[in-house]
Amino acid sequence: MNLFGTSGIRGPVGDVVTGDLALSVGRAVATEGAERIVIGRDPRASGEWLLDGTTAGARECGADVLDAGMVATPTLARAVSREGADAGIVITASHNPPEDNGLKLWNPSGQAFDAGQAERIESRIESGEYDLSGWDDGGGRTTVEDATERHAADLVASVGGADSLEGLSAVVDLGNGAGGVTVTALERLGCDVEAMNADPDGSFPNRPSEPTAENCEALCARVGETDADLGIAHDGDADRMMAVDERGRFVPKDVLLALFAREAAREGTRVAVPVDTSLVVEDEVGKIGASVTHTRVGDVHVAERATEPDVVFGGEPSGAWIWPDETLCPDGPLAACKLAATARETPLSELVDGVVSPHLRRDNIETDRKGAVMERVAAAVPEAYPDADLLTIDGVRAGFSDGWFLLRASGTQPLIRVTAESRREERAEELREIALELVEEARRSV
Repeated sequence: MNLFGTSGIRGPVGDVVTGDLALSVGRAVATEGAERIVIGRDPRASGEWLLDGTTAGARECGADVLDAGMVATPTLARAVSREGADAGIVITASHNPPEDNGLKLWNPSGQAFDAGQAERIESRIESGEYDLSGWDDGGGRTTVEDATERHAADLVASVGGADSLEGLSAVVDLGNGAGGVTVTALERLGCDVEAMNADPDGSFPNRPSEPTAENCEALCARVGETDADLGIAHDGDADRMMAVDERGRFVPKDVLLALFAREAAREGTRVAVPVDTSLVVEDEVGKIGASVTHTRVGDVHVAERATEPDVVFGGEPSGAWIWPDETLCPDGPLAACKLAATARETPLSELVDGVVSPHLRRDNIETDRKGAVMERVAAAVPEAYPDADLLTIDGVRAGFSDGWFLLRASGTQPLIRVTAESRREERAEELREIALELVEEARRSV
């Protein structure tokens, strides 16, 4: 069935994501033991009826539903514990285009459903076996009025209290998504905030939802032409956050990850990052005696590792940032506030320019037989490079004294993703060519 990807269920509305699926997810989560469930959605129009379907399924199986309405994903994730609920469901396709939607499932800890939980939900849906209530025994439905307000209060307290960032200015591009809590929190912290694309609109009329460098060109221009100290960009459900420095430059993803990791780490601690993360993170945290621990790609896997006691931060270059002492959900508004506090002390451009990035290469190779290709690659790499430091938790990552390469199948597309990196440009290109040839040889043999 393979409903769950690296971040919940996601796909085109009317094809993968349907009212029937929403009903089934609600039924399955309740049947698996959740008696109290917080449910919310992002601004996509399809989210209204998908929320209704999920709610109906949960109530039909006896669960009480707390309707949080339109909220950011981290807002809902925090509300699960606060409301004494057993689970949370947010209707969102995150950074995907408007024709998509999906469902993300959350534990009271703020951690997304892990692989075992997702497998049980999927099996329940596949079997169609639910604990349906009788005519007089369904669950109730109430409204959660203050989830966003309480999230904003948490953010203010986390960073230093009201007016602690007075004198700072920021431009926040909400991308017509659900992340308005960031503006509220920054204003209470004393920031002068200019909001862009602030009206929630699930058709994302002003820019694509994903906050990439290309999609944030208008934000870069606006920051560069004003005296703002930084720019912030979110995706549709605000679990992601990317940044622009005061000179109007988009902060490279791996550099932003390195800055967050270095700020959070202490000697002897670890930061959790996926296997495709640049060496720049390892270099930066190594300066203070910390180290990295690699996970599979996907914020759910980073969050799982972040539950270990010496892991103080987890992040993905895609823009998902996790501070486990606050929540195990990627919290874009929290990241925005923390970065603003950092920029208050040191100009963001100075921090960015102080990070020396290795030479990173990324390629995608199309194939409709990615599973078979990766089987051949997994056998070929250890044979060809027996002395390499091999990591096989997600694809095959071969580490050397002067660089590494990674070959892994995309979780959502018919692609093999190829990554290579070295601190020397010539070696980075050499490793890239080696990795590409390994994939081509495997493709020819299947």
